[in-house]
Amino acid sequence: MQALSSFLLLALLLSSSPLLANKQIKLTSLDWPPYSGPTLPEKGASVAVVKAAFEASGYQVQVDFFPWERAVALAKDPNKGYAGYFPEYYAQELEADCVFSEPIGTSPLGFAQHKQAPVTWIGLDDLSTLKIGVVSGYVNEAEFDKRVAAGKQPVEAVTGDDQNLKKVGVKRLPLAVIDKHVMNYLLNNDPSLDSFKANIEFNGKLLEDKKLHVCFRKGPQSAEYSKALADGLKKIDIEAITKKHFQ
Repeated sequence: MQALSSFLLLALLLSSSPLLANKQIKLTSLDWPPYSGPTLPEKGASVAVVKAAFEASGYQVQVDFFPWERAVALAKDPNKGYAGYFPEYYAQELEADCVFSEPIGTSPLGFAQHKQAPVTWIGLDDLSTLKIGVVSGYVNEAEFDKRVAAGKQPVEAVTGDDQNLKKVGVKRLPLAVIDKHVMNYLLNNDPSLDSFKANIEFNGKLLEDKKLHVCFRKGPQSAEYSKALADGLKKIDIEAITKKHFQ
């Protein structure tokens, strides 16, 4: 009888273990090192945080990687099986489609610049005569994006941060919007940027220290997923998980 009781207790414990959870969620992401990417350790800092938080709430997570605009489109399509995408900056215009999660980390957003041609600015008006590099489909800082939409800020869009860094490195662009950790990672790990690395630095003034989120597609389970992630985030140390990816 004692052996049977022990067996039943063990079975109960195992059935409640997150490792054996049968709840699953599929998300999309992009190759945006060091935050996310299929070849990164733990698939990147943001992926490591999201997986740890969901697992703490009893979910198994599958993350599939695509170019950014495709990652967003797939996550928004209810027929593709994805519950959302990440990492995303908050933007009011995205609330029509997104239930934003609690923050899964932060992103120091600013500008890459050429070391021999640093740009000093106080407000966004000071940048209005400069053509600035951006990545197509990315949310930037809210007021900056409003100025771009209103035609008050000239920009040149590309499909990846590496392209903008090359343009800054040869002074084709004075500035390019980029996350500081992304810039440092690319300059130190992308061989195609080796000849530009010595010329590029991060501008001393941030656009914004952005919060990163999961955007859950609005639907019957979005509130459940958002709560599960929020509960899991309370059980993990986000800073400890992400710190090793930024070294």
